[in-house]
Amino acid sequence: MNLDNEGFLVDPAEWTEDVARELAAREGITLGDDHWALVRFMREYYDEHAIPADARFAIRFLAEARGHGAGARKRLFELFPYGYVKQACRIAGMRRPRIWSTG
Repeated sequence: MNLDNEGFLVDPAEWTEDVARELAAREGITLGDDHWALVRFMREYYDEHAIPADARFAIRFLAEARGHGAGARKRLFELFPYGYVKQACRIAGMRRPRIWSTG
């Protein structure tokens, strides 16, 4: 697993669920159902669009697909307390986004 100096995968194609578990462990996160659902959503989005999903899409996913409704933004930060880019994007095997919305 090749990481850049900020801990992001250099090549998102190297990502596997085992890589996600290792990266999550480095962040002190044990991946539960909502984590996995969001990480898989992010991977599918990346495969379809060739860019990481913006936080607003992740929040919409949590609201609609996972049933968190108006509490989806709060849930995102419960899952990844140090932030969407710092933790969720890293664990999902994304390169560090240059520009992003925090939701």
